[in-house]
Amino acid sequence: MIKVRNEGIILESSLNAFDNQAVLNPACVEIDGVTHMFYRAVRQGDMVSSIGYCQLAAQKVVKRLDHPVLFPEHDYEKKGVEDPRIVFLDGVYYLFYTAYDGKNAIVAYATSTDLINFVKHGVISPRITYAEAGKLMDCSKIKVREKYFLFESYIKDRQGADILLWEKDAFIFPRKFNNKFALVHRILPGIQVIYFDDFKDLTDDYWREYLRNLGSYVLLESQYRFESRYIGGGCPPIETQDGWLLIYHGIEDSYKGRVYHAAAALLDLNDPAKVIGRMKRPLFSPAEKWEKRGDVSNVVFPTGTVLKDGRLYIYYGAADKLIAAKSVDMKELLAELKK
Repeated sequence: MIKVRNEGIILESSLNAFDNQAVLNPACVEIDGVTHMFYRAVRQGDMVSSIGYCQLAAQKVVKRLDHPVLFPEHDYEKKGVEDPRIVFLDGVYYLFYTAYDGKNAIVAYATSTDLINFVKHGVISPRITYAEAGKLMDCSKIKVREKYFLFESYIKDRQGADILLWEKDAFIFPRKFNNKFALVHRILPGIQVIYFDDFKDLTDDYWREYLRNLGSYVLLESQYRFESRYIGGGCPPIETQDGWLLIYHGIEDSYKGRVYHAAAALLDLNDPAKVIGRMKRPLFSPAEKWEKRGDVSNVVFPTGTVLKDGRLYIYYGAADKLIAAKSVDMKELLAELKK
């Protein structure tokens, strides 16, 4: 088994109005020994989320802004700018986030060249209802699992026939494939990957054609008991000599309700849709009191990593209340995955 070291609590809510309820699900990038962390910040009362910023050195906060760097500005994100992931590619930092309007959760992104000034580019995920998506998925030449239609029916029944396809957990690979972006995203209950030349190509027509062939784009699906409900993308992929390391999350339906676990998979360097290895058990699960009890109990939700001196530091939201970290020996983890 992999030896996972508990690095403890990294960040908690503050007295600032924008993050006085909770901080969680951070995006991380390290530059010259400093970890730049962009985190989901929740304010008390209306529970609206924005994205805050802090800096870490040796796992300690050395700088923290008293205001958000990204916040709701448009109708499609009026109830929350949530769960950022950040990727550096070709001189640009791409920050993906979930835009929430109170009913629909869809993916949007912003870019920066200096990690200070961000430009929002709007929504990239499909604005297609679950009812229409279900009909399109039924046309897929490579058939998708029945569970896709169960989620389509479940969400539509709970939220109404007009709810848009639920989209979260999106990010790109930090390298292009045949000069194309590779975007990982999640249509429940699996993780999919798509390729495109430019973000402007992600039109409604593109997504409709994509959904007609959804079975061709599946990257990972639920396979083990600890991910019995569904899985979702976690941290942006890390390139290693053995393949792309993907830290993701799996959700288990258990006697005590839903339990979120952190998991790991290894993908082929040139064809990331090809899975080389996958852990049959969670990398780590809720065990500490701050992971078992919070705004949402029994949650470890990995979203950011930093590789330093041979150790992989995994930053995650704990019980939707605070940010903590675990670390593993990178060689040990890769060796386990290659088994």
